[in-house]
Amino acid sequence: MQMLIAGTWRGAADGRTEDVRSPFDGRIIDTVPVATVKDAQSALDRAEIGAHLQRSTPAHERVDILLRAAALADERAEDIAQTISAETGKPITEARGEASRSGNIIRLAAYEGSQLYGSTLPLDANAGTGLEKIGFTLRQPVGIVVAITPFNYPALLVLHKIAPALAAGNAVVLKPARATPLTALKLAQCFVDAGLPPEALSVLTGPGSTLGDVLVTDPRVRKVSFTGSTATGTRISSIAGIKKLSLELGASCPVIILPDADLELASSAVAAGGFINAGQVCISVQRVIVDRRVEADFLDALVPKVEAIAVGNPKEEGTRLGSLISEEEATRVHSSINEARHSGAKVLTGGDRDGAVVTPAVIAGVDPRSPLSRNELFGPAVAVSSATDIESAIAMANDNDYGLGAGVFTSDIAGSIRAMRQIDAGNIHINWTPLWRADLMPYGGLKGSGIGKEGVRSAVHEMTEEKTVILHGRPW
Repeated sequence: MQMLIAGTWRGAADGRTEDVRSPFDGRIIDTVPVATVKDAQSALDRAEIGAHLQRSTPAHERVDILLRAAALADERAEDIAQTISAETGKPITEARGEASRSGNIIRLAAYEGSQLYGSTLPLDANAGTGLEKIGFTLRQPVGIVVAITPFNYPALLVLHKIAPALAAGNAVVLKPARATPLTALKLAQCFVDAGLPPEALSVLTGPGSTLGDVLVTDPRVRKVSFTGSTATGTRISSIAGIKKLSLELGASCPVIILPDADLELASSAVAAGGFINAGQVCISVQRVIVDRRVEADFLDALVPKVEAIAVGNPKEEGTRLGSLISEEEATRVHSSINEARHSGAKVLTGGDRDGAVVTPAVIAGVDPRSPLSRNELFGPAVAVSSATDIESAIAMANDNDYGLGAGVFTSDIAGSIRAMRQIDAGNIHINWTPLWRADLMPYGGLKGSGIGKEGVRSAVHEMTEEKTVILHGRPW
């Protein structure tokens, strides 16, 4: 499959290609170009034209294009789902769920991109100013947006960046994850076929190590939207220069279970929230902090549910957990589980590795200061620690460099309010885990989990800029 530069499907400038392989069985799915610095510069050159065209296009015309793209995404959902499953190792049922949201995200973006309201300014409230002046604000597209996306949700995370950017009237240069470029290219085809101005969208395939610095440091780029590791986000923030940044970074999401919680609900939610997409979700349940009075009962309820998760070939309908994105990642996760075991924690179930597959694990007695608790795991395991009361549980939840999502299970309204006010996380869920997201809601983290907000309305806001305009009836 070729990459897209300003409406043209083409190979790399130097002709190099690389295989895209299934992480589950290693088979070659397709071949893509390895983009060069020259290709990146060409995409940015053409994006300058695209930004001008997009800004000059009335909102209703942009809406029409996006609605056609959404319809095409709906029509092609099964093909997109098969591609997601093949290049990520995600079970086909999960891949279908992801693909089915594509059209709706584009439709949400189409609406929000047409709602760029300004506001009037009460200038006569300023001392010494009369009624001879009118003030108001205008929102306009930033121009060129660079979007850099990870492998774990190759449809949703691509669309949460490019759809709002295009809807707001920008041009986009997209760099998808090297492991999962095919889904991004198929989604781009929907926009191309819908009649998007050719220069408005480019998709570069290849290594971020070669392309990333070129894209984020270019002074023509006004906005960088990145989802990935905290280390890479830190580097982007240090080299990008003066431009707008949205950085969705790492996490180690806690779930607190208080003694008055519904343990059946909590255990079912954790058994889902810790293992969807093999735990390769930034809002996956990683740390479970249980009041020690109910810890044993909670584990008794949780372990059988985790053991019932069907592990196997992602193409089979009954599979609930497939492979991680690579054998290297599976080895890393397996090593983290073994390190916790050797440090005194108890692996109650799972944690075995076969190639790129790691069986779902529940690990009890985890020291909250240990690497398994403090560092992002990004794999199919939950670490269970105990707390003596709500104060110590909240303190343990906050004792971490990350702050993306958190969950609290309790039947006490006062405890719920206390938790939502005191937990340092950008998304807090009462009586559910952090692994839940509506595409329209604001989404983003605190502390080392990033800056800025996604969610379609928030993304449109961050991909536009505000002007203040003053109309002077008299020259003073």
